[in-house]
Amino acid sequence: MADVKKEQERKELHKAIWNIANDLRGSVDGWDFKQYVLGIMFYRYISENIANYIDSDERAAGNADFSYAELSDAEAEEARADMVRTKGFFILPSQLFVNVRKTAPNDENLNETLEGIFRAIEASAQGTPSESDFKGLFDDIDVNSNKLGATVAKRNEKLVKLLDGIGEMKLGDYKDNTIDAFGDAYEFLMGMYASNAGKSGGEYFTPQEVSELLTRLTLVGKTEVNKVYDPACGSGSLLLKFAKILGKENVRDGFFGQEINLTTYNLCRINMFLHDIDFDKFDIANEDTLTAPQHYDDEPFEAIVSNPPYATKWAGDSDPVLINDPRFSPAGILAPKSYADMAFIMHSLSWLATNGVAAIVCFPGIFYRGGAEKKIRQYLVDNNFVDCVIQLPGNLFFGTSIATCIMVMKKSKTDSAVLFIDASAEYEKVTNNNKLRPENIEHIMSYFTDRKDVPYAARLVPNSEIAENDYNLSVSTYVEKQDTREKVDIKELNKQIAEIVAREQVLRDEIDKIIAEIEG
Repeated sequence: MADVKKEQERKELHKAIWNIANDLRGSVDGWDFKQYVLGIMFYRYISENIANYIDSDERAAGNADFSYAELSDAEAEEARADMVRTKGFFILPSQLFVNVRKTAPNDENLNETLEGIFRAIEASAQGTPSESDFKGLFDDIDVNSNKLGATVAKRNEKLVKLLDGIGEMKLGDYKDNTIDAFGDAYEFLMGMYASNAGKSGGEYFTPQEVSELLTRLTLVGKTEVNKVYDPACGSGSLLLKFAKILGKENVRDGFFGQEINLTTYNLCRINMFLHDIDFDKFDIANEDTLTAPQHYDDEPFEAIVSNPPYATKWAGDSDPVLINDPRFSPAGILAPKSYADMAFIMHSLSWLATNGVAAIVCFPGIFYRGGAEKKIRQYLVDNNFVDCVIQLPGNLFFGTSIATCIMVMKKSKTDSAVLFIDASAEYEKVTNNNKLRPENIEHIMSYFTDRKDVPYAARLVPNSEIAENDYNLSVSTYVEKQDTREKVDIKELNKQIAEIVAREQVLRDEIDKIIAEIEG
């Protein structure tokens, strides 16, 4: 019953987002629309989060009718220091979403009001441990943009619609885990625009089912991990799968990621808050992971998951410092300048804990190309770091029909072999894309945990055989494809042909007789 209720709530939420999209259609394109909706949702979320926190404290202390939203700003100031210490930020009652929404239709300077509130929220964290988590968070919500309207009045009209649309969303009672509603809204928006655009604002979207598979591959036999890391974290959906599957309290030291795109980096931090990950439990950085890694002090990580950019360019051997970088130097060669894929693999391996597991989505080329990539594969296989290679179906990812793979790496393996899994047929066709169903994920996980040969599906290959195959790591090299063509018995076929020919001759003789009689 609970599932039916949840699905109903989810449908209502999606409908509300569509309604806002229709209201704003024409002036704001998909990617920008997503920024505004998520930004205002985030504003509502942190407003309600801080108000509910203060209200429940006061009511527990016997002040039954207390409402933070109804306090004067002067009275509320007393709570500032404590809130910044506990929550990482502070919002005055007049700045709360609920109060701004009430006055919005009559506020001729609504754009300035919102701009001031966003800056005040960021400023409340300045000089505190949460500063880096809040700095620039609202940068992508430009309330003065022409995209919202040509005049201030038109922009404010759109902003009122946004505040009303998001205010009307049924996000439930916090005690009933509202966070799912925020998370669902976020994921719906991501899917809505990823499926339309394939790639939005420089961000590839990892489908939820692929995220779940990657997460589960790193968690076999574990009920908790020290921390999780994604070197190309995008909007953070892979990291957040751990909170969903393990429970955020079982990621003991938090969620770590790095993202080069500023807009996506801001979305990732917002996403952490929307999923109720507190400021002291995540550390997301904005820099180029390969040339300016930001988490040296935090590694090693027990779980690493990633869907790094494919075939992206990087400095490679044009930067003389990189060959001596401890992340890349063990292989004795750098990934090619036109293909940074193996650089992400080496970076992840370097930061992996001794008892950790890394699961990384890869384009197939890195498994068979020669040159530097082959030498890096040789290093990985000879040192027994490659645990498993999984061939996924094609057309799983928005924006590319290519059949990707997953490479699983470990530093403490119990055998000297690589498990190859052919999961290319494990999918269900949904509209234009393929999708991993729960049973497909279960099949892949059972092959992964059993680590045994299964005809046409999985094969455990000794490292020595991989070396004989010139360090080719393509699944098709080791797992035979099932021949689904109909089997033909040649002897039986020849016999049938002989019978047909004989019968044909009898019929011809009969016809000749009939013709002779007619002519006679």
